[in-house]
Amino acid sequence: MARLYDSRKRILVTGGAGFIGSHLVDRLLDLGQEVLCVDNLFTGTKRNIEHLNRHPRFEFLRHDITLPLHVEVDAIYNLACPASPVHYQHDPIQTTKTSVIGAINMLGLAKRLGCPILQASTSEVYGDPNIHPQPETYWGHVNPIGPRACYDEGKRCAETLFFDYHRKHAVDIKVARIFNTYGPRMHQADGRVVSNFVVQALRGKPITLHGDGSQTRSFCYVDDLVGGLLRFMETPHDVIGPLNIGNPQECSMADLARTIVALTCSLSPIVHHDLPQDDPRQRQPDVTQATQLLGWRPAVDLEEGLGRTIAYFRSLLPESGDEASRL
Repeated sequence: MARLYDSRKRILVTGGAGFIGSHLVDRLLDLGQEVLCVDNLFTGTKRNIEHLNRHPRFEFLRHDITLPLHVEVDAIYNLACPASPVHYQHDPIQTTKTSVIGAINMLGLAKRLGCPILQASTSEVYGDPNIHPQPETYWGHVNPIGPRACYDEGKRCAETLFFDYHRKHAVDIKVARIFNTYGPRMHQADGRVVSNFVVQALRGKPITLHGDGSQTRSFCYVDDLVGGLLRFMETPHDVIGPLNIGNPQECSMADLARTIVALTCSLSPIVHHDLPQDDPRQRQPDVTQATQLLGWRPAVDLEEGLGRTIAYFRSLLPESGDEASRL
């Protein structure tokens, strides 16, 4: 059962040492909550949370959620899962286990405690979409046996589990479909397009653009995304999702590359590589529901967010040394 002795809540954030998770942890602490951050550090890093080591309301537990977890908390944000193709394809079986077995374990915990649980799902459940922009009613166009399936189908199965636990056991669920998110604390080698382009530009290395660059994504700055998750968790019990949370401003990969080159004042050339298998051609959220139900819309435009992200990666560079060897 949830604790009754005070109004402060103890919040569990799985994947809390990761890119998005660590920002969520910061915001929850800023709101006066206690936070239990659980991470196996496969893609998360202690560097993302080291500034919290002495915080009186923060606790870190190294744990893999594919194993049972016995804790007492008042709410759960389930963000544990590698989210970039480089990382989730490194061990695809473990990726699927994290999404599926991890969801079962966290839902079982939420059921026992009678507490709300938010699932960080993904726009990848839409696959390479035939509908544009993508509304929550769209069932998707996914290759179930391709190299991205461990993540795409793992997250789709997790959504199934969340809704079945809600129907069968009345678990208080929230399912958020997160679209491409970027910002400080992205891993510089995670293979995602923003971090790839920024690091390559700062190094003066060629910008590797897959295909002809006409494929699109919609990039949401991490502060906006976290704000949407927090608002979603505070909605009434009957608001369960799935709910798209992302920035509807669509951008081609070619335009993104040119923007990053300009913002970094880089001399990096843009070179073209083959498209990866099953790479979506278009990605843009329909955020009508998030706007209506949460009163939420992203506030940080792409150039502003990229400027902050570039500043973060610059801060990782040594003060001296050859530009090409700085990251």
